[in-house]
Amino acid sequence: MKGNSKKVLTDNDVKKKAVKLVVVYLKKKISRDFIGSEHINEWIANMEKLIEKPEFVLSEYLEMKRQLNDVIERILDEEMRYKIRDSWYSFGKALDKKVKLM
Repeated sequence: MKGNSKKVLTDNDVKKKAVKLVVVYLKKKISRDFIGSEHINEWIANMEKLIEKPEFVLSEYLEMKRQLNDVIERILDEEMRYKIRDSWYSFGKALDKKVKLM
């Protein structure tokens, strides 16, 4: 008899899912071209590759957060810089997520 076995979520699973949502929302924010958009688009492409990896290595995600900060500094469009900075903060919060205990 097979039971309904659910995968037990780990803190890393929750973090990865939260980061993935941050990237999805970031992509929506940068739908138009602006000076420096190539930098953020390259970062997103690299981030999506990292998310595709089956394992979650926190140090790699922290490095991507640092790189995002570097990208933000290269964006001249002030409005976009603030929008992306909000995503940077959300990224940090995503990396702090933990499994909710019942």
